[in-house]
Amino acid sequence: MDKKVLVLDLDGTLTNSEKKITPETKAALMEMQEKGHTVVLASGRPTAGITPLAKELKLKEHGGYILSFNGGKITDCSSDEVIYQKTLPPELVPELFSLARKLDIGLLSYDEDNNIITGMHYDEYIDVEKNINHLPVKQMEKVEDYVDFPLNKCLGTAEPEMAAEAEKIYAEKFGDKLCISRSEPFFVEITPKGIDKAASLERFCKMTGNKRKDMIACGDGFNDLSMIKYAGLGVAMENAQPVVKDAADYVTASNDEDGVAKVIHKFILKDDVSENADIM
Repeated sequence: MDKKVLVLDLDGTLTNSEKKITPETKAALMEMQEKGHTVVLASGRPTAGITPLAKELKLKEHGGYILSFNGGKITDCSSDEVIYQKTLPPELVPELFSLARKLDIGLLSYDEDNNIITGMHYDEYIDVEKNINHLPVKQMEKVEDYVDFPLNKCLGTAEPEMAAEAEKIYAEKFGDKLCISRSEPFFVEITPKGIDKAASLERFCKMTGNKRKDMIACGDGFNDLSMIKYAGLGVAMENAQPVVKDAADYVTASNDEDGVAKVIHKFILKDDVSENADIM
């Protein structure tokens, strides 16, 4: 049986609407790891926002990985070693926050003490990021005056229509130097050039010796599109954005219906059940 690498987005994929891993999904993930398969948690979240889920799934004991900041940072959970990292060009950071003020949208990042740092514009979507990651928010007049450390990414927040417009404006101004995308209709992801989930999975394969053909990637958001196209098997959740479902090789059940568990049983543990078993 080929050993598989299961790459999971978190919000809307691994976790249900209550941001929890259901018992059935957790049991399937533990079983596949015990049989020697690998779990990779790939998210736009900061590392601190992913670590609790990695601990719950015992990735340290089973040799799993965290791809945080859309893959801008790759951590080997077995050793807690950061095996890859790329940060935003520091000279661009003031311009990013200046443009956010001009557009009157939220823009946040993360400091070395695991605080969310943001300017004076505050909207409900900053609270969404706060609640997802369980991190405190530090608000200040000019974030760029506070930042004297590397940033892995910035995250723009706005109503969906404005976020779509902001994505275009940031791409026009910084697209040759940075990667601009949306993870949710109200989130604009700003990462270093060459950083997206697919590019990071390609680096991951080169660094670990895993093969693309053995990789199954599950996701639901805009920023999952590239990894779903890259993986040997790209899986969209039933609750995924339409463009993600269109690009996927397979559509599983929603995150509230144990879609990830169903993928594990159908495509990973298939050799351990009756050949004619109807898993789905």
